[in-house]
Amino acid sequence: MSGFLPYGRQTIEDDDIAAVAEALRGDFLTTGPTVEAFEKAFAAKVGAQYAVVCANGTAALHLCMLALKAGPGDVAIVPSTTFLASANCARFVGADVVFADVDPATGLMTPETLEEAIVRAGGRRIAAVIPVHLRGDVVDLPALSTIAERVGAVVIEDACHAVGSTADFGGGDEPVGNCAYSAMACFSFHPVKTIATAEGGMVTTNDPVLAERLRRLRGHGMERPGGADPWVYEMSEVGFNYRLPDVLCALGVSQLAKLDRFVERRRALAAAYGTALAPLANLVSIAERPSWSNPALHLMTVLIDFEAAGTTRRAVADALRAEGIGTQVHYIPVHTQPYYRGIDPGLNLPGAQEWYAKALSLPLYPGMADEDPERVAAALKKALGA
Repeated sequence: MSGFLPYGRQTIEDDDIAAVAEALRGDFLTTGPTVEAFEKAFAAKVGAQYAVVCANGTAALHLCMLALKAGPGDVAIVPSTTFLASANCARFVGADVVFADVDPATGLMTPETLEEAIVRAGGRRIAAVIPVHLRGDVVDLPALSTIAERVGAVVIEDACHAVGSTADFGGGDEPVGNCAYSAMACFSFHPVKTIATAEGGMVTTNDPVLAERLRRLRGHGMERPGGADPWVYEMSEVGFNYRLPDVLCALGVSQLAKLDRFVERRRALAAAYGTALAPLANLVSIAERPSWSNPALHLMTVLIDFEAAGTTRRAVADALRAEGIGTQVHYIPVHTQPYYRGIDPGLNLPGAQEWYAKALSLPLYPGMADEDPERVAAALKKALGA
């Protein structure tokens, strides 16, 4: 058996290590010039006017809710098929969460599921709609943005899976994060994402007022008044220590320079999976890709008919692990978590439940060998008894 294949992992090369070492030898370990360098490079890459780096993707989402001044009495609409942070960021500021269902074939919020969630909001002020680019596949941003605008809500893209993804909504390929259809977009640089800074996040926006507010809230809410003594600072509202140090931003700059290569590799591996899994089409399907979406897939999620195969997801996952292949499930519907069940115990979202019943994420990362998708497919065939 070859080496173990986790479902995802970072790709760190010698020049990344050299970039971090250089930062360690510099004058600034944190809050130095590499922070701004990373922000400018990232904004240019995704076509946004501003980028604000922060501690992680969860911090990015929290900062967005703070920047909107959302709070008690407000509502954020979030798809149930996502990580906890997409919803929790609203609770951090005291806002309520209304969960939207998803398309069971893609896992994505749709215009129809958003409209249904708006009805369930019951006339409360909807401060934000937070669609998630699950796996890196892009939601129907123009349609969702039109609906959000109609009800007076702001769109915040949860693009934590979508660094490097693009979409064509009829005017040519656009990078996720250019905020053409949203107020802000949030990214994550966790090790399993397309580029890594160990931990780290970013918010992009085209609004200078939001960008300034995001930066202020990232640093305790502090600002230095013009013309005052150099040690003087003022805090007009409470912020957080959500800074990302220069050392990690140096890694980010180095990784960002490789983004196109990483994306190309992920797409090649995804295509190889398509070929390798085709013989299992009666039991296994790759999560559907919307026609406009050109993802840099963060996750290789397949939907498996475990009942038809006469087995369980746990049995399949254990069998794959025995073959040296790691898997994960993305995600348990957030509305079923005990905390949110306590708020809305009767909520039923059949699309999210159907997705969860079938979803399994297989290994996908640039360091995989060309033959690894075939290896995974062969082990999956064996595990399913197909």
